[in-house]
Amino acid sequence: MSSKAGSKQRNDERLFFYAATIMSLLFGAGFFWLLFALNSRDQTQSLPAAANPNAAAIAPDHPRQLVNFSLTDRTGRTVTQSELAGKFLVVDFLLTSCSLTCPVVNQHMAQIQQLATNQPDVRLVSLTVDPRDDTADVLAKYAARFSADTNRWLFLTGDKPELYGLIATSFLAQDADNQFGYMPGNFSHTERIAVVDSRGRVQAYFDGLNDDVDSAVVAEINRLRKSISPNR
Repeated sequence: MSSKAGSKQRNDERLFFYAATIMSLLFGAGFFWLLFALNSRDQTQSLPAAANPNAAAIAPDHPRQLVNFSLTDRTGRTVTQSELAGKFLVVDFLLTSCSLTCPVVNQHMAQIQQLATNQPDVRLVSLTVDPRDDTADVLAKYAARFSADTNRWLFLTGDKPELYGLIATSFLAQDADNQFGYMPGNFSHTERIAVVDSRGRVQAYFDGLNDDVDSAVVAEINRLRKSISPNR
């Protein structure tokens, strides 16, 4: 073998060795990264709802109280604030023509209804932001999709000024300058679920799109129930 051919063979062997070393390092790094990712996912999934930052309670932007109102339920009857006095309320905001976030949030509301089956002091309330199209009949059909109990889960519509006044005063901020908002009324964070205590005070909001929101909302109600003494 000539010296030139031998030198070429040695160079090829070095290149092969370097390539094999780099591939081994990349494979090893990828393997350990995969183990780390799987371990992190398992730890996140094992966290209770209260420890999951995405299911954590969100404080109101300022103190909010459930104001007086008179609206119409999907059954056609009138519902007022006094009917809900002394109850813990779970409130969400919907648009029946919405095909993305609203069905997800209301599916979670259905789960909350199920979890609170044996809690007679809890009421679920869904407020439409589109009273023109979301009539009582439309809401009745929509509620049936989620097996909503007419006695425990109210779907409310009514005159736009009163409905919007209730939502803006008691629950959500409005962005009047947002001309491109897809939600009627330009309310912010309509995907949230609000928890109101038995004294009508909004205590917390939860992300209604979060997988853990069902248990987080019920846990918050249980916490509030324990914190309110009958003598206070």
